[in-house]
Amino acid sequence: MIAFQNVCKIYNSHSTALEDIDFRINPGEMVSLVGRSGAGKSTLIKLLIGEEKPTKGRIFFGQYEVNKFQDKELPAFRRHIGIVFQDFRLLLAKNAYENVAFALEVAGRTQSEIAELVPQVLDMVGLSDKVNNFPHELSGGEKQRVAIARAMVHRPEVIIADEPTGNLDPFHSWEIINLLQKINQLGTTVILATHEKDIVNALDRRVVTLDHGRVIRDEEKGKYILV
Repeated sequence: MIAFQNVCKIYNSHSTALEDIDFRINPGEMVSLVGRSGAGKSTLIKLLIGEEKPTKGRIFFGQYEVNKFQDKELPAFRRHIGIVFQDFRLLLAKNAYENVAFALEVAGRTQSEIAELVPQVLDMVGLSDKVNNFPHELSGGEKQRVAIARAMVHRPEVIIADEPTGNLDPFHSWEIINLLQKINQLGTTVILATHEKDIVNALDRRVVTLDHGRVIRDEEKGKYILV
């Protein structure tokens, strides 16, 4: 379970990014987090992964109180969360296999573990035939699938997809959304932060709408209603 309890984030006297955020996400949910640019989506994600701390309030991830972590504790905690970004963030000098393997190498996994896990996760995202391809040899949709494989290789409880279709055409966008739905069906919680109104409305899942740092709507089968 993820819980935000009366969370505020104030940067200075002229900038309140989040105010009185109070909601929870249950294990196995798929939730769309929507709102205009500057609504607070990115700040919310940064607080959840411990990149920033709230000005007040508490954030829980299962048994962990995220805002109480010391910096040295964050890398181990973040292995419980996989993050997918709009701009892929692949290592250009590494092929698809090596990009995914690198996440395990950083975590200190053995070569035998890496050799077992990486092919499994690349197969899951449909890239078994692209393991030796470098990012410049992949389409945008394939790059994002490598990024999803990298996010999934630790078998996290939660995937955060931050505008994962922002650089993709409609066809490849739906490929990625369908993959995220598949991952969710396998039991992983998925948080989808997006501007894509058509995708949110077609999903017919829970939608949390932010506006000027506040949650203004939280609906179990919601729509992206512009505010």
